Amino acid sequence: METARWYSGGRLEVVETSAVEEFERQRSRLFGMAYRMLGSAHEAEDVVHDAFLRWDGAKRDAVGSPPAWLTKVVTNLCLNRLTSARVRRERYVGPWLPEPILTTDGALGPLETAEQRDSVSMALLVLLERLTPTERAVFVLREAFAYSHREIAEILNLSEANCRQLHRRAREHVGTRGSRFDADPRQRFELVQRFLAAARDGDLPSLERLLAEDVTSRADGGGQVGMARRPILGRDRVARYLAGGFTKIPPGVITLEPAEVNGAAAAVFRVDGVVAGVVVLEVADERVVALSILANPAKLTFLAKQLSQN
Repeated sequence: METARWYSGGRLEVVETSAVEEFERQRSRLFGMAYRMLGSAHEAEDVVHDAFLRWDGAKRDAVGSPPAWLTKVVTNLCLNRLTSARVRRERYVGPWLPEPILTTDGALGPLETAEQRDSVSMALLVLLERLTPTERAVFVLREAFAYSHREIAEILNLSEANCRQLHRRAREHVGTRGSRFDADPRQRFELVQRFLAAARDGDLPSLERLLAEDVTSRADGGGQVGMARRPILGRDRVARYLAGGFTKIPPGVITLEPAEVNGAAAAVFRVDGVVAGVVVLEVADERVVALSILANPAKLTFLAKQLSQN
C-alpha cells in the first residue's frame, strides 16, 4: 500500500496514505470538537495530534466506523485534559477567557446560523466552565454536533439514561440563552468600526450610545499584561474604561483591524505589526452587550498564525 511521510513532534514518520487521507477528512471536525470541549486552541491541536498517533497505531480491521472511533478517542483525550485544566483555571490570574479563533476560514466548522455562532461564542464557552468534564462533553456532543443520546452513551461508555440526565443538568447550569447575535454580519462589522472610532477618540457619548445599559467587559491578561482583573459592569463604567484605555495609547503605536472571532465581530490589535490583543463584541439589537478583551500572549499564538496565513 502507498505510504506518505508525515511529521509528528519533529520526527519523520511513515504511515499508510489511506490512513492519512481518512484522518485528514476528519481533522477539522475533530479540532472543532476538541476546542469546544477545552476552550483552548493549542490544547485542541495537541488532542488532534495525539488522536492521529492512536489512529496510526490502530488495527484497521478493528475500526468499524473511523468517524465514530476518532470521536470517541478525541472525547476521552479531552476528558483527561479537562480534569487538570479545572485546577489550573482555579489559580488563573483575573478572568479566564477562551483562546480566540478566527472563524472566517472555517476553522471551527460552518457558522451560518445564529445557533452555530453561539456554539463557539466567548460567552457560551465561559459558561461551559461551570460544568463537570463529563457534562461538558455531553453538552458539546449533543448541542454542537447533534449526536443522539444513544451515540453519546456509546462514546462515553455510559447508559443512555445517564447521558440524558447529564445533558439536562448541563443545560440547567448553562441556562437559557437566546441568540445574542444580529442576523446581518455587515451591520455587526459597521458597529465595530463605529465602536473603534469612538474608543480611539475618547468619545464617551458615542461609546455610550453603542453600549447596552447592562454591558459587561471582561479582560484576560493572564497576569502577563496589565488588565482589569474583575469584570466591569454597566454602560457608564465600561465606556469610561474603554475611552481611558485608548486615549493613553500614543498615536500610531497600535493598529486596529476588524475581524470575525469566535463567530462574532471583533477587532485585532497590533503593536509594530505583532498581534497584541483582540476585542470580541457580543451584539444584540444593534448594541454591544458584552466585550471580551484578550491580551494574554499565550492565548494569541493560534490567532496570529491564522492571520499570517490569510
